[in-house]
Amino acid sequence: MNFTFTEEQEELRRQVRRFLEEKSPISEVRRLMETDDGYDKSVWDQMAGQLGLTALIIPEEYGGAGFGYVELTVVLEEMGAALLCAPFYSTVALATNALLLSGDEQAKKDLLPGIASGETIATFAYVEDSGRWDIDGVELVASNGSNGWTLNGSKMFVVDGNTASSIIVAAKTPKGVSLFAVNGDADGLTRTSLTTMDMTRKQSKLEFSATPARLVGEDGAAADVISKTLDRAAIALAAEQVGGAQKCLDMAVEYAKNRIQFGRPIGSFQAIKHKCADMLMEVESARSAAYYGGWALADDSDEVPVVASLAKSYCSEAYFHAAAENIQIHGGIGFTWEHDAHLYFKRAKTSELFLGDPSYHRELLATRIGI
Repeated sequence: MNFTFTEEQEELRRQVRRFLEEKSPISEVRRLMETDDGYDKSVWDQMAGQLGLTALIIPEEYGGAGFGYVELTVVLEEMGAALLCAPFYSTVALATNALLLSGDEQAKKDLLPGIASGETIATFAYVEDSGRWDIDGVELVASNGSNGWTLNGSKMFVVDGNTASSIIVAAKTPKGVSLFAVNGDADGLTRTSLTTMDMTRKQSKLEFSATPARLVGEDGAAADVISKTLDRAAIALAAEQVGGAQKCLDMAVEYAKNRIQFGRPIGSFQAIKHKCADMLMEVESARSAAYYGGWALADDSDEVPVVASLAKSYCSEAYFHAAAENIQIHGGIGFTWEHDAHLYFKRAKTSELFLGDPSYHRELLATRIGI
């Protein structure tokens, strides 16, 4: 593996950072989180059309840019730092990976070009009322009748479920768990926005009642596809968490330098120094874990399942700790609605739970390495 970024990858980072500084300042994040859709369509079109971000990991044969997961790691780290309000993670890290891994060439030819161009917003509906992230938690039923496949049941915590025009759904058939593609405006589909802690990332409950669906991949053979999709999504989320954790560290250090108490900056007090030093150590360790995950995916390494759970568990805890300590260092003002620290705290907490909490991933890690 090559553990350094190329000049082209660093330039990609700079371009994305400049774009987000202009299009996604915290004032815009606050505006968008109060809207129903949770994103700005014109900015989304620019991300897809001008920067080509939605096409990043899609092969050129399906209308994509043909880049890899190291580039995606770079992009997601910057998006996490900016708390970007856009359906990028759901479309690229979740739905796109599910399609790429499905082995269904026709589905890829039909669905991936729209994602690459930004025309299609997509998501992956997996978790149900039980909140389980293992394959046994899939209870939604798919039936094959004279008019094709239909779905009955519900999905919870579907990221950008209300705005997605294409939904990849995990469902159970007589042969086992399978994947299906459902149009966002399909008959029998009811989408309900959920009230969540983190308003910067919209989540929905999806209810299916004899909803027409298209089988993606082989019937009953989706368990391995889903497992690999969730591993890729976990590494992608870890990269996002690193960006957010670094931003929390930067905010805390800046405040510690400028806040004067008892005639001196609070950063000169030993307790604050220790907090910042601990945050720095955890953020850098999390960055190493997330980057390693990106490189493992780029090399299609056998280590991916192990690295995914390691990165997700460590980066989740590092981000949440950095966000909490950032509030503590800011003191009373950090607890107020007007301060941005709480936005990162809420993103950190929901990201910690999404795809499974650290305890779940440590248990999964132990199983995967044979402990």
